[in-house]
Amino acid sequence: MNMNFKLFGISIAGGMIPVLIFMLFNTKSQGDTIDSTLQNQDSRFAYKTSFSNLSGLPAENFVSASESSVNSVVHVTTKVVTTSFQRDPFQEFFYGPGAGGREFKQFGAGSGSGVIVTDDGYIVTNNHVIENASEIEVTLNDNRKYSAKLIGADPSTDLAVLKIEEKELPPLPLGNSDDLRIGEWVLAVGNPFNLTSTVTAGIVSAKARNINLLSDRSKSNIVPIESFIQTDAAVNPGNSGGALVNTNGELIGINTAIASQTGSYSGYSFAIPVNLVKKVMGDLIDYGVVQRGYLGIQISDITQELKESEKLKDLKGVYIASVVENGSADKAGIKDGDVILKIGTKEINSSAALLEEVGKRRPGDKVSVTVRRNNGEIDILDVLLRNKDGETSLVSKAEIDKNMALGATFSELSSKEKKELNIANGVKIKSLNSGKLKSIGLKEGMVVLKINNEEILSVEQLTKKLNDKTNKGVLLEIMTESGRKEFVGFGL
Repeated sequence: MNMNFKLFGISIAGGMIPVLIFMLFNTKSQGDTIDSTLQNQDSRFAYKTSFSNLSGLPAENFVSASESSVNSVVHVTTKVVTTSFQRDPFQEFFYGPGAGGREFKQFGAGSGSGVIVTDDGYIVTNNHVIENASEIEVTLNDNRKYSAKLIGADPSTDLAVLKIEEKELPPLPLGNSDDLRIGEWVLAVGNPFNLTSTVTAGIVSAKARNINLLSDRSKSNIVPIESFIQTDAAVNPGNSGGALVNTNGELIGINTAIASQTGSYSGYSFAIPVNLVKKVMGDLIDYGVVQRGYLGIQISDITQELKESEKLKDLKGVYIASVVENGSADKAGIKDGDVILKIGTKEINSSAALLEEVGKRRPGDKVSVTVRRNNGEIDILDVLLRNKDGETSLVSKAEIDKNMALGATFSELSSKEKKELNIANGVKIKSLNSGKLKSIGLKEGMVVLKINNEEILSVEQLTKKLNDKTNKGVLLEIMTESGRKEFVGFGL
């Protein structure tokens, strides 16, 4: 009996030994595989290959970024009123110009998004969202509604700044778009199709993208600055002016456009980088207009054909086709045929990237420009930026207010212009951005002859009256570029 138990115990022990040996070697083998994977790969990729962590990391980042940004993105709605004035010659004969005329109005509406950037009510949106708007209304994520004032707009970058009267609002922290990498996760937050507080996710598909959008939109003689962040986050009509946010919940772009044949999202969307937004919105808040510095050059991307025709060393940089006489680049010694390789420490390989870097700066700023000469030599030059009038100093707020009102900039008429138009007085509309005067149909080049039947003798006289908040209504007598006189009335 005892002998049987001994034999039974020995047989069990003998059977267990191979199992223990197998488990020992199998466990060691698994451990070696895991260690090898962690050592030979970047820890981020090893982290993401873990099944449990794959579902956890992105979701947590998206939730946190979404929760911190939806309350900072607002719904912008606009009312557009197009006004025309039909004159009554019979009444004017007895009672003077403008008497008895009839005003006709056509009404429209639009919508988009905006981003709160300060706790006291400054909001950034797209210029095309509020362009031609007679009234602008902002709705917060908690459904509070406010009438918004247009602080300023910049067609060159398609940006605008609004202001609502409220305190302790939740501004979205500003990130650094220069640090953004292709392939990085981003969120688009906005109000597509009037669906408020919508969040979509995607990755950064490309940077410094120029799609000739602003030159197509603009009918005026502006210099468009396009250096878009391209993403595949779903963006639709109504997202314009909304936030492009990184996984830290920081604003890294303002959503502006989609690439689509149908008008709806089909794979690509574009945002203005926040580093350019910072500069533009700062100028609009401080001055009402953008103080922009220019290099004074005509440039071209370097293609294989250009490289061969101009005998360039390689495809790097941006080619200078010509230099404007007495401009910033000319005074610094930059020549036709030079190739710009860097602005500051940033390498430049496209016209879009160059425009973005210069667009971040003001007149009077010094910028280091690395160029390669025709002979192959590399020079680093300090360039003093100038505005479009060739000046290096900033224009004061007081000076801007003297020449600007309701989105329009005015200039005095020369004696030659007065003679050609056969008029003795009036001022010309020099430029026209989003604002009241553009919304009622005035155009650049028109001449304002009278305001409320009072002859206009100077620019300051007109701007002072247009900016007078005690005025409830205004009747302007204008002359078109063809020489025809018209009347335009509107409320303030």
